[in-house]
Amino acid sequence: MSELIPKHGGYRKLRSFQVAQLCYDVTVRFCDRYVDRFSRTKDQMVQAARSGVQNIAEG
Repeated sequence: MSELIPKHGGYRKLRSFQVAQLCYDVTVRFCDRYVDRFSRTKDQMVQAARSGVQNIAEG
């Protein structure tokens, strides 16, 4: 009997996940270098980049 939802290779192999992860890494480095540590802008930028990665993983 076949499964209703077939198994797949996982989300980490998706190109969109890899690009989102790269964007997150670059955003964190950029903020660490150019944005004030205690700035709300830094928090928002890092959180938005993290959300992109997390949304692909959960989707």
